[in-house]
Amino acid sequence: MRGPAGALVLHRVPQDPTAAVLLLHGGRAQGLEAPPRPNLPGLRMRPFARAISGSGAARGVVVAEVRYEHRGWNGNRADPVHDVWQALRELCCVAGPLPVVLVGHSMGGRAALRAAADPLVRAVVGLAPWCPPGEPVLHLGDTAVVLLHDEADRVTDARGSWDYVRRARARGARAAGIAMPYGGHAMLRRAPVWHRVARDTTLGLLGLAPLPETLFTDRVPAAPGPPPRLPAPGGSAAR
Repeated sequence: MRGPAGALVLHRVPQDPTAAVLLLHGGRAQGLEAPPRPNLPGLRMRPFARAISGSGAARGVVVAEVRYEHRGWNGNRADPVHDVWQALRELCCVAGPLPVVLVGHSMGGRAALRAAADPLVRAVVGLAPWCPPGEPVLHLGDTAVVLLHDEADRVTDARGSWDYVRRARARGARAAGIAMPYGGHAMLRRAPVWHRVARDTTLGLLGLAPLPETLFTDRVPAAPGPPPRLPAPGGSAAR
């Protein structure tokens, strides 16, 4: 059961908010314990929060993160998805029913995609997201999805992201994939490029900045070469 701290951690609340961005960090495939302190996956998302908050176009945007009750996805429990839903309810209490973009890394990307059916969610930006084969897409409706992935990632497979985009498009969703040329799974090499692309995409999806006209019609990337070596399904590798 969730403790009194709640699932929403606010970083920035403007006086007259018009939209919101919720950030979701990575985790593990399995893990019923709470995320550790310090939580390195959570710290990895702070520069993304600063990049969005620091943009003049975001002056009316609430910036917050989702606090997980459990460290892992945990199979059919899909624990972080429930945390996202709880954070959205708490956000409504704080700022009203704002349009929201979910920005999730790795396991957080998968949780964001699963939570996309919530009526508050306008779009999802996935950063090296964990997209296993068959990850559902029918619930997306008119929610936009943009996935960023380095094809050299050896923790989550970019092929899964591109397959997700193709299947989402086939079902009528607005979906796009952006192949990042560096950064790996941790998005550390040339990290400012990741921060900038994620910021511009997020604000564009909120209608606060321009988006490339062909974003949702460009060819979906296709990861070349042999598939990377991934952790065994159900393992405890960080995601």
